[in-house]
Amino acid sequence: MSTETIDKGTERINRLKVVLAEKNCKGKWLAEQLGKNEATISRWCSNTAQPSLEMLVKIAELLNVETKDLINNRISQ
Repeated sequence: MSTETIDKGTERINRLKVVLAEKNCKGKWLAEQLGKNEATISRWCSNTAQPSLEMLVKIAELLNVETKDLINNRISQ
């Protein structure tokens, strides 16, 4: 599983930071659940990198949300 870096700056591709806040969860907790480094989760939350689709599915299961809820549907073209 790789993490792809975004070249377009700060496009908000995922909503991970928002959903974590809505669920009162911390990045540290998510990192522990996924066996990932906290810095990786931080990059995902700031949209400087993106989790794989497989990882988004795992995150959705952990947070008890639909996978589509983790993806921003208003990405600028």
